[in-house]
Amino acid sequence: MIFLSAGVMLTACSDDDDDEPTPTNNNNNNSGDPSIAEIVINSNDHDSLEKAVLRFPDLAATLSGSGSFTVFAPTNAAFAALGSAVADIDSTALRNILLYHVIGAEVRSTSLADYTYANTLSQGPNMELLSLKADVTGGATINNTANITTVDLDASNGVVHVVDEVLTQQSIVDFATKDDRFDSLVVALTAYPSFTFVGTLSGSGPFTVFAPTNTAFVNLLSDLGATRVSDIPETTLAAVLSYHVVNGANVQSDELSQGQNITTLGGTLTVDLTNGAQLMTSDTSQAAVDIIITDVQGTNGVIHAVDEVLLP
Repeated sequence: MIFLSAGVMLTACSDDDDDEPTPTNNNNNNSGDPSIAEIVINSNDHDSLEKAVLRFPDLAATLSGSGSFTVFAPTNAAFAALGSAVADIDSTALRNILLYHVIGAEVRSTSLADYTYANTLSQGPNMELLSLKADVTGGATINNTANITTVDLDASNGVVHVVDEVLTQQSIVDFATKDDRFDSLVVALTAYPSFTFVGTLSGSGPFTVFAPTNTAFVNLLSDLGATRVSDIPETTLAAVLSYHVVNGANVQSDELSQGQNITTLGGTLTVDLTNGAQLMTSDTSQAAVDIIITDVQGTNGVIHAVDEVLLP
């Protein structure tokens, strides 16, 4: 189970926040607690989730047995909003949906302030585990849309958090548009009518994207003496953005090696692991660029955040 540093510390919900999730009275002592499966079965608001899990005996057995898991449990209303009865959902699709609600470690609500992304048990390209995005600012949410309404239901094999929406697996475009640290990147990707980056990156992939943060773009604009991304000439910006995208490969951080050459749509990057994970660009005047967040895994590729814009 991998947790990824948020890059900025998330703030906890304030005491007077109307959207604050309901806490439960527990002491984090799992001995004698019901299993995750039993919590779901004994809840009148999780009949649909129970029916869904029981379609997969192995998953039901896992959530009834030993181990340590976190389950985000959608309510009956959340399943009803899908517009399809649980029995009518394709088995393969339903299984992957359910696994996207399970993390292979116990993650209590207090930990959600320390991490932005966590890997679920749902699989993406090349069997990588798909990420979900948790936030607590202004009310605890998953992927910006599902509210966590009750937290920390203790189980003998982990913890359950109740959510008001069935979680949707995210593409790399979804993650980029929902993480405000990448607002400048999103603006750049759509800066000119001729740009097709968003459409391309919404495709099946797989892709690897080295995503510059807002600070990275601020630094670039300062170096160029520009005030906004649209001040950068169209052909120049297109070339720069292409240099951040690998097409046809889902390259996770554990696949990077010293001196490795990575072919992007705009040229070659070289991996330097001497002082942490860094990228060397074709522009010899540019210092090594740090990879500061790794392995945000979407359905069609993976995002790694970088602290400077890569210059071809």
